[in-house]
Amino acid sequence: MLNTATDSAPAGASGYPLALQQLTDSALPTGAFAHSLGFETYIERGLVHDEASFGVWLGAFISQQLTYSDGLAIRFLYEGWDVGELDAMLSAQLLPRQVREASIKLGNRLLEIGSEAFPSPALERYRDLVTTGRAAGHQPLGFAVVVRSLGVPLAEALAAYLFAAVTSLTQNAVRAIPLGQNAGQRLLRKAADGVAAAAGRIGHLGPDDFGA
Repeated sequence: MLNTATDSAPAGASGYPLALQQLTDSALPTGAFAHSLGFETYIERGLVHDEASFGVWLGAFISQQLTYSDGLAIRFLYEGWDVGELDAMLSAQLLPRQVREASIKLGNRLLEIGSEAFPSPALERYRDLVTTGRAAGHQPLGFAVVVRSLGVPLAEALAAYLFAAVTSLTQNAVRAIPLGQNAGQRLLRKAADGVAAAAGRIGHLGPDDFGA
């Protein structure tokens, strides 16, 4: 189990804000641009075809997947749940294949980047579980392990992770549908309220809500 007393450390002289910006920047080379997390299927079926229809899909993704899976996993890790147990729970809960595979690919890349740029005992323990085949290495847990070790408060970690995910999906939608760049910015501005609401809701959920 992660130790809250020993696994959190300052992010250096610059503090954690700049580190958090780096970790949530769309330029972070995790390969997020290659993953649609399922909305391309909706494009193929004609269900997502413009700014409005993608906005509806994105709102549902925020209030469901990002709230009850990714966000809740981040909160539980901050509260001291075992990272290996949470990893197994995510692997079992993420039933859409493309979502599960994306979480693992992005998570493994994030662990690799984190081990070089933001090393910590907690991160190395999680990486060891992954490299020895005892864990898959999911993105929200990799993110949570890194930012928690940097001393990022939970509320900020949740908001940053959720909005980074929304930004990545919106950028992918701009290319795939396609949408204009201004439409993408309008979508992000509208999604901000949903992200804030989801971050608040996550704090009131319990173990039985995981993956609901």
